[in-house]
Amino acid sequence: MNSLSNLNLNYQIRLLFIMSDNKIKILFLGDIVGRPGRLAVQKYLESLGNNKPDFVIANAENASHGFGLTQKNYEELLSYGIDAFTSGNHIWDKREIFKYINDADKLVRPINYPEGTPGVGYKIFETAKGKVGVINVLGRTFMGLIDAPWKMLEEAIKEIKKETPIIVMDIHAEATAEKICMAQYYAKMGVSGIFGTHTHVQTADERIYNGCCAYITDAGFCGDLNGVIGMEYEASVNRLITSIPDRLDVAASGESQVNGVVITVDVLTGCAEAIERICEKYVSEEK
Repeated sequence: MNSLSNLNLNYQIRLLFIMSDNKIKILFLGDIVGRPGRLAVQKYLESLGNNKPDFVIANAENASHGFGLTQKNYEELLSYGIDAFTSGNHIWDKREIFKYINDADKLVRPINYPEGTPGVGYKIFETAKGKVGVINVLGRTFMGLIDAPWKMLEEAIKEIKKETPIIVMDIHAEATAEKICMAQYYAKMGVSGIFGTHTHVQTADERIYNGCCAYITDAGFCGDLNGVIGMEYEASVNRLITSIPDRLDVAASGESQVNGVVITVDVLTGCAEAIERICEKYVSEEK
């Protein structure tokens, strides 16, 4: 009898804990661009201290000198306290990705690459507040040829919901209309948060669709504040003036920014209750 009573008591305590702490805060950081972006993210996460959200996601497809992600930089960003990484069309720019992506258990590549592509398009992560599903998808408008994502995303959402109601999606796309259409479509399927990436310019349209899905068309980027979406101004403008391809290097003016959003989600329903834009600026010690 005593052991049964203790079991019931333990269950009641756990239930009360869940009921009193049923919100999870998820931080999503926009595209990290090169070393200035990595250092700015490090400073930002350190500044949060004990107020760091329960789960941190970052788009890392530009983290290694603006193009791709090396294994060294992947491990470096993990050490800063990032729990999961999404990516995009530039994830393949560093050839070493093919050697380690299948072992990178925190990294997700776009789901709509053809069957047989290394890596996976979604993962389910464990957190102290429960499981979180993370999906990455590439847009098709003004982008390279890629498979249509609609059906495969529906199937991924159904599979994730077997384990958790909390699902976030990174739509790496050029066209704002495409992102908005996808957001409204998948909000009806109970996705908790949909964040646009790729254009590197933070939009001011954060909202909650369908009373459940937090959304922003572009979360922005983490990198040099005074370049052109993280890259050097001189080479960027020269391309426009001459129409001749020129090598793009990461800008390093000494001033950086961190862009992203933080959302609050009910762990029982998977519905987002709030979304807040993040826009912080830092002065680097090095140029």
